[in-house]
Amino acid sequence: MTISAAQVKQLRDMTGAGMMDCKAALGETAGDMDAAVDWLRKKGISKADKKAGRTAAEGLIGVANDDLSGVLVEVNSETDFVARNDAFQQIVRNVAQVALETSGATEEVSAARYPGGTSSVVDTIKDAVGTIGENMSFRRATKLSVTSGAVATYVHNAVAENLGKLGVLVAIETTGDAEAARSFARQVAMHVAATNPLSLSEQEIDPAVVAREKDIFSDQARQSGKPENIIEKMVEGRLRKFYEEVVLLKQAFVLNPDLTVEAALKDAEKTIGAPAKITGFVRFALGEGIERETSDFAAEVAAAAKQ
Repeated sequence: MTISAAQVKQLRDMTGAGMMDCKAALGETAGDMDAAVDWLRKKGISKADKKAGRTAAEGLIGVANDDLSGVLVEVNSETDFVARNDAFQQIVRNVAQVALETSGATEEVSAARYPGGTSSVVDTIKDAVGTIGENMSFRRATKLSVTSGAVATYVHNAVAENLGKLGVLVAIETTGDAEAARSFARQVAMHVAATNPLSLSEQEIDPAVVAREKDIFSDQARQSGKPENIIEKMVEGRLRKFYEEVVLLKQAFVLNPDLTVEAALKDAEKTIGAPAKITGFVRFALGEGIERETSDFAAEVAAAAKQ
C-alpha cells in the first residue's frame, strides 16, 4: 500500500524516530499506526512510548469537595480567551457543585437542574452560548467518595480557585484523623498530577496493556540471543520496572523519592493515627483524547494558487 508523507510525519511526531524508520514501520504494518509504534519499539527505534499529536480543547477543569466526596468536571470552550471569562468560570464552578450533589455520572450531571434556574446543566450551557458568544459544551464528570476518611482535590496551575487545566482527586479510607488523611491525600494528588499513573494497583491495569508490554519486552529480550529461561527472567524484570513506572502504589513518591507511594502511606499512618488505604484516584487533563482539526497551510496555498 502507499504510505503518505502525512502518515510518516504523524508517526515521527508520536515516536521521535527517523523518517525512513517510520516509513519502514508503516510499510511493515500496512499503515496501522498503533502497530507501527509497537514495531518501532520492538526494534528499539522509538524514542517515546506515548502517543503524541493529542491537542487540548480549551475550557476548564473544575473541582469541588465536601468532607467525604470530591468531583471533577470538564467544560469546554472554543478559545482560552473565553476560559478566562468570569461568566464562563462561574458556570464551571456551578457545574462542579451540581456534580457534588449527584452520583457524579456525566449523564446525571447533564440532566440535573442548574443552580438558580429551572433548566438543566446542558441546556443552561447551550443558552449561555448566545451570551458568551462562543460554542461551549459540558464534556464529563466523575466523583469519588469514602465512608470515613477524606477525598482531596488538587488543581495544577489554577487560573482561579478550584479551576484550572488539570485536576486530580484522591480518596483515602481511614478511621483516623480525617484532616491528616486529607493532607496526605493532597500530596498524593500532586504526585498523580506529575506522574499520571495508569492504575492504583497492578491488578487494576488493563490485561491487554500488560500483554502488549510483555510482547514488546519479549521481542526486545530475544534480540539479545540469550536462552529462553534467561529471556523469561529479563521479561519479568522489565515488567516489574513497568509496574514501578505506571502503578501509583509502586511509584517513587515525588515528594520523597526514597519511598514508594505505598511506603509513604504507611509512614503517614503515624500522623493519621490509624491504618489508611488509598481507594481511588482520578486525573482529568483538559481536552485529553480530543483531536483538533489541523490544516496543512502549504497545501492550502498550493490549492489556492491553482484556482
